[in-house]
Amino acid sequence: MSNRNLEAELESPNVSLPATVMRNEKTVREGFWRKMARVAGKIPFAEDAAAAWFCARDPETPFRVKATLLAALAYFVLPVDAIPDFIAGFGFTDDATVLMATIGLVSSHLKPGHRALARKALSLPPAEEKKP
Repeated sequence: MSNRNLEAELESPNVSLPATVMRNEKTVREGFWRKMARVAGKIPFAEDAAAAWFCARDPETPFRVKATLLAALAYFVLPVDAIPDFIAGFGFTDDATVLMATIGLVSSHLKPGHRALARKALSLPPAEEKKP
C-alpha cells in the first residue's frame, strides 16, 4: 500500500483511531493542563505546547497531524522520559526538542488562532502584530 493510500485511509471518517493515538489523547486530555499549571513559568516553550494542544483539539486538524501532536504532548505529560524533569537546567530539554521537532513538521497546521488561544489560556499578553 502506498503512503498516499495509507494516509487517505487514516483520514477517512470511517476508520477507528488506533489504540496508541487513543491512549495518547487520553494521557494528554487528563494531564496536560495539570502539568502546565506546575511548569508553565519554568519552561520557555509553554506557549508552543499550549498552541499544539489547541491544534490537536481542533476538528479541522487532519488526523495524522493530531496523532503527531498528541504523541509529542504525551511525551511532555508523562512523568518518565529520557531526561527527568526535576534535573535543574536540563530536565525539559528533551521535552522541548520533541515538541519543537514536531511543531516544525506540522507548522502549516498551527494557526494564529491556536496561538491566540494558547496565550489567553496562559494569561499572556496578546502577541504584537508583525509589521511589513
